[in-house]
Amino acid sequence: MAPIVTSGLSEVVQGLARREGVHAVLLLSGDGLAIAHHARDRFEPEAVAALAATLARFAGQLGDGARQGPLHTGVLEYADGLLVLARVGTGDWLAILAGTDADVGPLLYDLRQHRAALAPLL
Repeated sequence: MAPIVTSGLSEVVQGLARREGVHAVLLLSGDGLAIAHHARDRFEPEAVAALAATLARFAGQLGDGARQGPLHTGVLEYADGLLVLARVGTGDWLAILAGTDADVGPLLYDLRQHRAALAPLL
């Protein structure tokens, strides 16, 4: 499936993917469909979208059970990199794959500050 191309949406995804240390950016629907993506290296957007949506769903249930409210952003550290999962809009998510040496602090700050501005692009 080819990614949907919307000028503003495509620019946001590509802009995030151009950040130093970021390897791929994927916008996915809450039901696990890849909407748009950009990557420096090869990756499987459909597989990542399906698994990231499942992760978001279970992490949301964990937040509810722990009385922490809905999930907004999660960061997972793996042996070979980081995965940032951030809610945009009411049901869509950004999955950002970054290297182990990536400074995700500024990225997390920007996502928090501009989350509301991203939603209308969806």
